[in-house]
Amino acid sequence: MTTRFRKNRKKRGHVSAGHGRIGRHALLPPPSQQFLLPAVNVDRLWSLVPEAVANAAAKDGATAPSIDVTQFGYFKVLGKGMLPPDRPVVVKAKLVSKIAEKKIKAAGGAVVLTA
Repeated sequence: MTTRFRKNRKKRGHVSAGHGRIGRHALLPPPSQQFLLPAVNVDRLWSLVPEAVANAAAKDGATAPSIDVTQFGYFKVLGKGMLPPDRPVVVKAKLVSKIAEKKIKAAGGAVVLTA
């Protein structure tokens, strides 16, 4: 039977071509085009600070250590967990959620957005 006489010719241009909801192809973009955004939570921020810097900041309460999360492969800071209230920290990140920013500022720290 030639192609022009097949029943599928009438279904061309419709989404599933008569194969139901599951039979559709290519509805998601390929993985190379999906947006990858590694994130870190607020409770993990102090684990990124070297021990020597953390100990120095604990002794001298006036200086707050600066954490650039992009150096560790993270781009966004999320708000899960808590920060110690007496240990401020300056966080540099491309993106910060509202809750994370609120918790960092409540601990006495600051947020710096980088490009």
